[in-house]
Amino acid sequence: MDDKHPTDTGHAPPAHGHGLAYTLIGIFLAALLFGAWGLWTTFAPRPNDLGSRVQDQRERLEVLEQQVATLKRSDQVSREANLDLQGTLAERDEEIAGLRADVAFYERFVGSTAQRHGLTVHELQLQAQQGPAWHFTATLTQNLNRGAVNSGRLTLLLEGSRDGKMERLDWAQLRQQPDAAGVDYSFKYFQQLEGDILVPEGLQPIRVIVRLQPARGAVVEQSFTWAEATTSRAGADG
Repeated sequence: MDDKHPTDTGHAPPAHGHGLAYTLIGIFLAALLFGAWGLWTTFAPRPNDLGSRVQDQRERLEVLEQQVATLKRSDQVSREANLDLQGTLAERDEEIAGLRADVAFYERFVGSTAQRHGLTVHELQLQAQQGPAWHFTATLTQNLNRGAVNSGRLTLLLEGSRDGKMERLDWAQLRQQPDAAGVDYSFKYFQQLEGDILVPEGLQPIRVIVRLQPARGAVVEQSFTWAEATTSRAGADG
C-alpha cells in the first residue's frame, strides 16, 4: 500500500514583505533626523563662533580707531603747518612793507628828481613802557644842503586834557627835571634820536609837538597826533 502525503492547497501570507517596508520607513526617518541634526549644527549659533566674531569686531574697531587717531593727528599737523605758513607770509608782508617804506625814505636823498627838503621830522614813534613812561624815536631828515652838517637840539611838548581842561606840558615837565636838556642831533642826511618821557596820570594825550632848535637858523616845529605817534611808521602832519 503506497504512502501518500496529502497536498496543502492553502495560501500563507509572505512574512518578508512587511519587514522590508518597516526597514524602508526606518531608513527614511533616520535620514530625516540626520538631516535635521545637520541643519541645526550648521545654522544654530555656537558660543565659540560668537566669541570669535566679537574678537574680530574688537580687532576691527581697534584698527579703525587707530586710523581715525592717525587722520586727526595728520589734520592737526596740517593745520599747524598752515598756521605757520600764514604767520610766515604775514611776516614777509610786513617786511616787504617796511622795505618799501625804507626805499621811499632813501629816495628822498638820491637822484636828480628827488625833492629837496630842509630840516624835517620824518617820523615820530612812541612806545609804552612801565608805568607812565613812554619811549620815543624821532627820525630827522634833510637833503636841501647836501653834504652840510645839521646840528642842534630836540625837545618835545605834549598837549592833552585833564578834568575837562586843556594842558600843555613842556620838555622839563615831561622829563620831570627842572633843567632837563634836550637831545642833541648832528647829521648830514638823516638821524634817529631816542629818549623817554613821563605822561602824568589822568592826562589824556592829544598831540605831540617836536621842537628842533638848530645851532644856526630858525626853530622848526612839527606836530603829530597821539594816535599817529603811537602807531608804527606814523607820518608827520607837516
